[in-house]
Amino acid sequence: MRLLGQIATRLISYILVIAFGLTVVFFVPRFAPNDPVEAMLAKVSSQGAYMDAAQSDALRASLTDAFGLQGSLLTQYWNFVKRIVLTGDFGPSLAMYPTPVSQLIAQALPWTFGLLLTSTLIAWVLGNFVGLWAGWRPNRASSRIMEGLAIVVYPIPYYILALVLSILFSYVWPIFPLTASVHGAPWSFAFIKSVIWNSILPALSIVLVVFGWWVISSKAQTTQLAEEEFVRYARLKGLGDGRILTRYVLPNAILPQITFLALQIGLMFNGSIVTEILFEYPGLGHLIYMAVIQGDYNLLMGTISLSIIAVATATMIIDLIYPLLDPRIRAR
Repeated sequence: MRLLGQIATRLISYILVIAFGLTVVFFVPRFAPNDPVEAMLAKVSSQGAYMDAAQSDALRASLTDAFGLQGSLLTQYWNFVKRIVLTGDFGPSLAMYPTPVSQLIAQALPWTFGLLLTSTLIAWVLGNFVGLWAGWRPNRASSRIMEGLAIVVYPIPYYILALVLSILFSYVWPIFPLTASVHGAPWSFAFIKSVIWNSILPALSIVLVVFGWWVISSKAQTTQLAEEEFVRYARLKGLGDGRILTRYVLPNAILPQITFLALQIGLMFNGSIVTEILFEYPGLGHLIYMAVIQGDYNLLMGTISLSIIAVATATMIIDLIYPLLDPRIRAR
């Protein structure tokens, strides 16, 4: 019963976080100075189309209805929530009308998911491995060098490191492309090769920053555990260092890192968005940037809403599986 209560508490928190996030996402763009309907009318007029006052009013009313901007703010909010919950429909893109927002998100989501998932796994595994070794052998030169590099890299913001990598490897040494440019038929060998090649710099900028945090955190955990009584007892029993490290230290050092991973998902996602904007990577970050620049309410609400749901869901999943990994939590 206690387990069910904990799950229910997590689910309630999950729903409240998403509800609050969606509410903020809906109301904030409404206070922006851009008027998407007037922008669309100006776009139509700039293309040479002539409309009298009646036609202009009719088109304005039609666009207001299509964009979900009819009625009071509360009416628009209620309709917005119903569309998301029942159909997952964010309406048409205002800047790329009449393309549905869901179609644009479906095209961009695999790029962001692939970039973030790959970068997170590489940084987490590599950072924890290096930190574990540095904490277990703190006096070795290699451990000190890796810890020093982690301390230097960790405080650097994502966008600064991305700019430095872009300047070095796209201008000074033109090895990688400055902006993403994919070639080949979908899912062909040339296409996959092009995707990987265009993703190296964005992924590297995320991996290096997150790697520094995992090294520092893992080293601190390992150094503390190496002085625990159960480790000393294992040494007195005559167990080798390799077995002590893998059977006693590693399981206890990795558990807090799983908790930190849940806390870091949101920050890593933010870093991924900034990186995508800088490299013009065709993911959700680039869509959010274009939506802000063009005053596209629907696209902005759709991309950020999906981002909130994705981050909250990933955090909840890690939170729910943590008791399965830590017997101390199950015992409570």
